[in-house]
Amino acid sequence: MVTPGPNAAPAAPAPSVDGGLDTRLSTVLGGRTAGAIEKAFGYRTVGEFLEHAPRRYAERGALTALDSLAIGESVTIVAEVVDVRERTMRARRGSILEAKIGDGKGLLTLTFFNQGWRTKDLVPGARGVFAGKVSDYRGARQLAHPDYELFDRDDPRSLADPGSDEAIRWSRQPIPIYPATASLSSWQIAKAIGVVLDTLPDLDDPIPASVRTRLELVPYRRALELLHRPEKVADFKRAQDALRYREAFVLQTALVQRRIAARAVASTPRSASPGGILERFDASLPFTLTDDQRSVGAEIASDLAGTWPMHRLVQGEVGSGKTLVAIRAMLTVAESGGQSALIAPTEVLAAQHLRSIVKFLGPDLAAELRPVILTGSQSTDERRRALLAAASGSSRLVVGTHALLGDRVDFAELGLVVVDEQHRFGVEQREALRTKGQTPPHVLVLTATPIPRTVAMTVFGDLDVSTIAGVPSGRAGVETFTVGLAEHPGWESRIWSRMAEELAAGRQAFVVCPAIDDVHAEDDGEPAPETPDDDSPKRAPATVLATAERMRQMPVLDGRRIEVLHGRMTADEKDRVMTTFAAGGIDVLVATTVIEVGVDVPNASMMAVLDADRFGVSQLHQLRGRIGRGQYAGVCLLVTTAELESPSRERVDAVAASDDGFELARVDLELRREGDVLGERQSGGRSSLTLLRVVEHADLIVDARQEAERVLATDPDLEGHPALREALARRLDESDAAFLGKN
Repeated sequence: MVTPGPNAAPAAPAPSVDGGLDTRLSTVLGGRTAGAIEKAFGYRTVGEFLEHAPRRYAERGALTALDSLAIGESVTIVAEVVDVRERTMRARRGSILEAKIGDGKGLLTLTFFNQGWRTKDLVPGARGVFAGKVSDYRGARQLAHPDYELFDRDDPRSLADPGSDEAIRWSRQPIPIYPATASLSSWQIAKAIGVVLDTLPDLDDPIPASVRTRLELVPYRRALELLHRPEKVADFKRAQDALRYREAFVLQTALVQRRIAARAVASTPRSASPGGILERFDASLPFTLTDDQRSVGAEIASDLAGTWPMHRLVQGEVGSGKTLVAIRAMLTVAESGGQSALIAPTEVLAAQHLRSIVKFLGPDLAAELRPVILTGSQSTDERRRALLAAASGSSRLVVGTHALLGDRVDFAELGLVVVDEQHRFGVEQREALRTKGQTPPHVLVLTATPIPRTVAMTVFGDLDVSTIAGVPSGRAGVETFTVGLAEHPGWESRIWSRMAEELAAGRQAFVVCPAIDDVHAEDDGEPAPETPDDDSPKRAPATVLATAERMRQMPVLDGRRIEVLHGRMTADEKDRVMTTFAAGGIDVLVATTVIEVGVDVPNASMMAVLDADRFGVSQLHQLRGRIGRGQYAGVCLLVTTAELESPSRERVDAVAASDDGFELARVDLELRREGDVLGERQSGGRSSLTLLRVVEHADLIVDARQEAERVLATDPDLEGHPALREALARRLDESDAAFLGKN
């Protein structure tokens, strides 16, 4: 048992228990230690705790590069004691013990107050693992009151002949370094896991024996042992292979089960009729549908005509025509008297969707279908009229924001739910709208953030995925450039002179900032920039209000109409600004990410994204999709002070180097953790992946999917696979199961 606190030693091992993975940690480790682990990581059972995989492994003979440690970083390092000194404090009573540890290249000071007794074990030549937060004292790195564990010099293996096999094995034995906290160090976690492993009985493996044989995977119980107590490097690599496949197999089984369950639910079939609303609409279009729009439309029509609810994700580049595909689906539902609800993440986008729908429909179809909008900022009378139109069925096309999710919003016959920009909505929000149908409605999810195949299989495994790869003809496209002010500070003036050239040619421009003002560092009311990692500069970000004011003072932009748009403006103010900008009444719009999706101004040909390193890859790709939408070629300048070769700069340069959204999505996943893909934005909790990486392990995921389908095809209730059934129940707690069922 491990007691939390500095250098706390574990108590005696608990007696063996037979409960296996579902055993409460408190039964094995005692209430105090189990409570500390639950507080730190949320683990309550043996199975949950054993999935706390080491983030890396150190070797007893290897030292850590101390000169690479960052100030403020919490570290767990392997090092050797070089020098120890104790001195009396001048300003107050007591002493300071300073022990210098080194790696042969750099030094780090360990500082202890009134703890001179530590000189007994902190002696020159002693090696161990040290943990704490790196701070700066008079220009030198230090750890104040760190936790540590020295390698046991009394261990028979360390006393053996240095050249003996036993000594060599001990010196090469990997040391697991776990994700830790200030109250639970890595080695305390390791000791607790050791106690748990000592009590763990043999375990049935959820992976079929035939699959383990084919892929040469070690059994589950053995994999846990090798992960946490490896004798050599090859051990934990074999463990990771087996546990990674198990993770993929269990998750894919759950997703395939949900797909089967979804097709067992009855829904109302919806089909278009000859000479009906959809045919009239198609005939009125002034352009021809692209091949992708036609093929995806056919897939949707087939789904809508089925006896179970459609669950389809349509992904496509910015400007590929996803909204038109969605409108055609909504009209198909309208032909049978059904209603469609389209939910958008912002009021600006919802209002634009309504305008686009009305424009596409034309006066006759618009009068017949009566599209309405429902948002949170409407007046009481406007809201009452919209609610009545939805509840009575007189409006068959209802567009809105989160206001559609309210308890007072009812539909006469909800047949289709369209979710635009799915990554902006939580599972509960999508479910709240879906349950407003008397019978389960069809669901169409749209995203302009391209998703690699294995991500779609993992995140949206129970949805059918359609892709609109091309974009309509007539779009001039966008050239993107990185403006690196770190190495070229003089380039800033060129940004504004280049913008003046575009304006002089009769075009319009966007300037995007990550914050509204110095107080509101994040856009209150709109999604904040992603800031995907911690290496972004800590300086204050560019702000909308200050940037707009500075631009108004620039001689090169003298006389230009410069306005702002951000999330703290009212819906009416935002709509007024966007309408004026679209009509050509504003030359430059200085905005936050409120313009990231859906805003369509064909005359806008330039965008400057300030502090571009504060945004994610997909977000930058979305932003530049606002320009080059008409006949004029667009130019996007990604302005950054990030240093060359830093992760922040890599993101910016990746966007400048490619306009392929699918390639950028792959790069995006390689540059950031899957937690952004499978964590709070998707399921409402922490990342559901431990060892699996959806890009790196794509082939493994495909294999696991095929095996899951094979098992469920002959044993849908998993009666012949009890270990897999138990793993599913363990893996999917209530919230996870709800997530998979609602997604």
